[in-house]
Amino acid sequence: MPETATAALRAARDVVIREHMDSENRLDFDATIATFDHPRYELVATGQVFDGEDAVRGYFAASRAAFPDQRNEIVALHHADDVVVVELDLVGTHLGELAGAAPTGRRFRCRMAAVFEFAGDRIVCERVYFDTSTILRQIGLVGDDAGTS
Repeated sequence: MPETATAALRAARDVVIREHMDSENRLDFDATIATFDHPRYELVATGQVFDGEDAVRGYFAASRAAFPDQRNEIVALHHADDVVVVELDLVGTHLGELAGAAPTGRRFRCRMAAVFEFAGDRIVCERVYFDTSTILRQIGLVGDDAGTS
């Protein structure tokens, strides 16, 4: 691919990723879904896969029920041939039930990496890598202060 075409594709992908992540922060999930060619999230730490629009919307609903103020903060974007790797901090407050655990009201901040697979300039998968114990420890569900608020 000529250098100008590569630069244009990278720029287009940056716009799509930034809209994808910003729309998640705005809770505008119609706009988030629109950034996909085919909606798919893979959460590597938990082994969960949400494939298709209905499954992805269910993931949004469940994650925002537990952490209604959840938002991402982009740290860096790194381009490769068919993927963009995004380093980000995910932050939120445990205000709803999470896997049967009552809300603790505690905040978390977790550094993550998200690999966005692309077909042209449309996302076909977001694969997220993170450490669940970082979040569970900060919200008080595991570790020395588990069960105390």
